[in-house]
Amino acid sequence: MLQNTGKLAGCTLFITGASRGIGKAIALKAARDGANIVIAAKTAEPHPKLPGTIYTAAQEVEAAGGKALPCVVDIRDEQQVGEAVQKAVERFGGIDILVNNASAISLTGTLETPIKKVDLMLGINLRGTYLTSKLVIPHLLKSSRPHILNLSPPLNLNPVWFKNHTAYTMAKYGMSMCVLGMAEEFRGQIAVNALWPRTAIQTAAMDMLGGDGVSKQCRTADIMADAAYAVLSRPKDYTGHFLVDEDILKEHGVQDFEQYAVQPGHPLLPDFFLDDAPEVLVKQMEQHGVTPTFKPPPPSSAAAPTSEPIETTFGAIRGVINEDVVKSTQGVYRFDLSGEHGGVWFLDLKSGAGSAGKGEPPAKADVVMTMDSSDFSKMFAGELKPTLAFMSGKLRIKGDMTLAIKLEKLMNRMNKAKL
Repeated sequence: MLQNTGKLAGCTLFITGASRGIGKAIALKAARDGANIVIAAKTAEPHPKLPGTIYTAAQEVEAAGGKALPCVVDIRDEQQVGEAVQKAVERFGGIDILVNNASAISLTGTLETPIKKVDLMLGINLRGTYLTSKLVIPHLLKSSRPHILNLSPPLNLNPVWFKNHTAYTMAKYGMSMCVLGMAEEFRGQIAVNALWPRTAIQTAAMDMLGGDGVSKQCRTADIMADAAYAVLSRPKDYTGHFLVDEDILKEHGVQDFEQYAVQPGHPLLPDFFLDDAPEVLVKQMEQHGVTPTFKPPPPSSAAAPTSEPIETTFGAIRGVINEDVVKSTQGVYRFDLSGEHGGVWFLDLKSGAGSAGKGEPPAKADVVMTMDSSDFSKMFAGELKPTLAFMSGKLRIKGDMTLAIKLEKLMNRMNKAKL
């Protein structure tokens, strides 16, 4: 871990989305220096699925040695942001550092993304970051250590990062464009930088997106907290940089990155947006058992597609489903497969003792999964983790994500039956 040096002692940090995850980790790191932390987040009451509130985070900040000011803030609301900024100035005498951490995510395609969800992502990621920066900047200009740090990626225009989730990429890149513009606009007055993780980070959002087992492929939020601390300890002329956590920590002498792993020694899931070139990311992902969506497919045969390998897989599926599986699952699946053995297949785990086969499902599908037929076979054979396939964009899911996670348990049951 990167050691605290005391450089943030007495500084006031305004951190959005600091009630949990990376935002809270950054708050606790700064608190150990004796910093003042404004916890600007929406969660005032305990959430049924997500841990922590602004008040529990404030207690942790105080216990770590800092001073905390919890503020209920929806960063889409100009009045709420303005009131929180004013409270921070009245309580601590000013604001030195802004961390734009709050973000919304939906890894869905254009046709699958409701406009309400598009508005949410643009409203929080882009507009919220811009609005909060605009209202805090007048106070940063009075600080001797002014800094804005956005948790957003480098502006990588490789189309692969747009094709499967255009709305999310636009919204997230909006945060990065704030860095690009404001760093130049306030050069010499305020440091403005971006920070992004090299690998997936274990957070509540990642657990919801990746399902069971994804955490062991992640690093903890501590690596982002240490990297943020290193960046925020720099002077204001260090500006306009798009930084990666691992790289900045190497510059500060950190060599052991296993200490940040949720499960040391386990392969890590690469994060989005960081490929220098498509072939570089292909190599990275193949090392983790994933076939990236942008990898050129093998030459197709002129012969008509056959379904023999898929039929074999469904034969194995039929061998493990029963009334107990149906009772615990209660879902109908449709598989739209492309490639050499393409076609439509179904798995009914909602009625009777269950059924599976080729063609349309007997009832409306609760979940539709779209992927290449070769990867479908690998997935059910245990050679390709569904979470990795989904996070890479190779597997597209439309419908109830809870049922998608339950299917992974069925795959595990199939593979145990082989032993």
